[in-house]
Amino acid sequence: MKKALSLILAMIMLASIITGCTTLKGNDKGAIIDMYITTEVLNFDPQASITDDAMLKINSLIYEGLTTIDAKGKWQKALMKDYSIEKDEDGEFSILVYLNDTRWSDGRTVQAADFVYSWKRLINTNNKYEAACLLYDIKNAYAIKMGDASIDDLGVAAVDTYTLQIKFEYKVDLDRFFENCSSIALVPLREDVISHYTEEYWAAKSTNIVTNGPFAVKGMDKGEELRLERSTYYYLDSEKNERLDKYVIPYRLLTEYDRGDAEAQLAAFEEGKLFYIDEIPLSARAEYKGKATVTDMMTTHTYVFNTNNELFSNPDVRRALSMAIDREQIVSIVTFAKAATGYVPYKVFNSTTGTSFREAGGALISTTADVAGAKALLSKAGVTGGEFTLTVRNNEVDLAIAEYVAGVWEGLGFDVTIDTPKATLSKTEEETYDDNFQLLYDAGEFDVIAIDMNMLSPDAFSALAQFAVPFSGNGVDMYSENYDLYTHISGYASEEYDALIEAAFAEKNRAKRAEILHDAEELLMEDMPVIPLVFMQDAYLTHKDLTKVQSTYYGTRDFKDTKLKNYMKYKEATDTSADAAK
Repeated sequence: MKKALSLILAMIMLASIITGCTTLKGNDKGAIIDMYITTEVLNFDPQASITDDAMLKINSLIYEGLTTIDAKGKWQKALMKDYSIEKDEDGEFSILVYLNDTRWSDGRTVQAADFVYSWKRLINTNNKYEAACLLYDIKNAYAIKMGDASIDDLGVAAVDTYTLQIKFEYKVDLDRFFENCSSIALVPLREDVISHYTEEYWAAKSTNIVTNGPFAVKGMDKGEELRLERSTYYYLDSEKNERLDKYVIPYRLLTEYDRGDAEAQLAAFEEGKLFYIDEIPLSARAEYKGKATVTDMMTTHTYVFNTNNELFSNPDVRRALSMAIDREQIVSIVTFAKAATGYVPYKVFNSTTGTSFREAGGALISTTADVAGAKALLSKAGVTGGEFTLTVRNNEVDLAIAEYVAGVWEGLGFDVTIDTPKATLSKTEEETYDDNFQLLYDAGEFDVIAIDMNMLSPDAFSALAQFAVPFSGNGVDMYSENYDLYTHISGYASEEYDALIEAAFAEKNRAKRAEILHDAEELLMEDMPVIPLVFMQDAYLTHKDLTKVQSTYYGTRDFKDTKLKNYMKYKEATDTSADAAK
């Protein structure tokens, strides 16, 4: 009996060893997967990725925060190993967050101090980040952003290497706080790296950037390729000699931009030279609609007005320009989208996890055009036309939408110029490029600008708070006589709207808070400093040999467990083609 039991135990142990063994042999590191993940990204700063869905897609692969949101909308632990609740001698509510043992892409341990630095960077009065509102529950965070306290007063501290202490202003809803912690804007960052390479360029060059996610940026050649490779330090224990593919199966994800336009990328996919394509060309979307995997994103393609421009200072003019747009027509142009009926998209929560703020709020704007109503509003405002520039990113989808909208507005008597700012080689940092679109947006140097407004978290408050002057995240003009607050990038300022956001911030009951936020969104759509056009969807195609491609709640991809069948065969074919080309 004992021998039989010993044999069974030995077999179980052997099975577990075999299960845990790698399939990698010799110098093989795993699959090199040729992909077209997204349009070109020039900067990988996760706290600046709010306006571009392409940045969000890449950053979600190379960074990891304390938590994630699963497919059902529930927050799950990621970099956070565990947490405990504590009260100090003054009765303050606080938690201790214990971190998992993992390392950055350069081999240094990910530490609690990295979160302290990252979060202070958001809250710093001198920095302009919309995501600052995600942290306003933390002790002194709001006061610091208002210029009423020092950055050193922020209630976040590294107790030791792997323990983060977070003090709050009150007993917070921890579920909501940990939902916010899933935001790409709240991932840890390295102070030594950013200070060494400067705020502007630390994330604009592959030799500078250091990340803590499953993949690391190993090459970013303008107009050529983006190369992501498995981070050899992602949760791997060097002392245990763990297999390379224990946590991340693919070795390399390669996006080659020099294949040409979207049609060329699709042709390469059809020829079996690409195994994943995320940007299906507009000309082929109707054909591939039934073949693509489609996921809703927490992103609204939005036009932002510069309300300091006299032409757009009157809400009636802004509403008229919105009213004339047929959002269903835009959906027919881009295929993978839903007509926007408000500012906040469907996947953002309402009163409880998993509920939809959009469904609860209903339609605040029409999805079809009312040209007669638009002309009546313009007449009421005494505006018969005018000249302005519509600034858009130079990609097929944004440009197609802009051409349609410009045509509509020209039909109302306006002269619209579409501008697509090109990236230019930096004059101050070698081998890097300035994203001139983002620079124009950050400086507020636009008339109307098209952005992908990525929701900061599943919380509607973070989506709407940035339009309230005290919550914009843009800080305080410390050189002004009255320490004036900076507004949202649109210049929008409304005391009524500010009061609603203040009330929502003070309300701790989620159901009552949601009601206030619905009132705020309704007012925002009345004042219309921004025009929501469509709620974006992500659509992708995969090769038959590519499996286990997962999607996040934010509508981005998770390739950690992705497998490519017969990848050595494909690698040999690629190597043979490369040798033949020499």
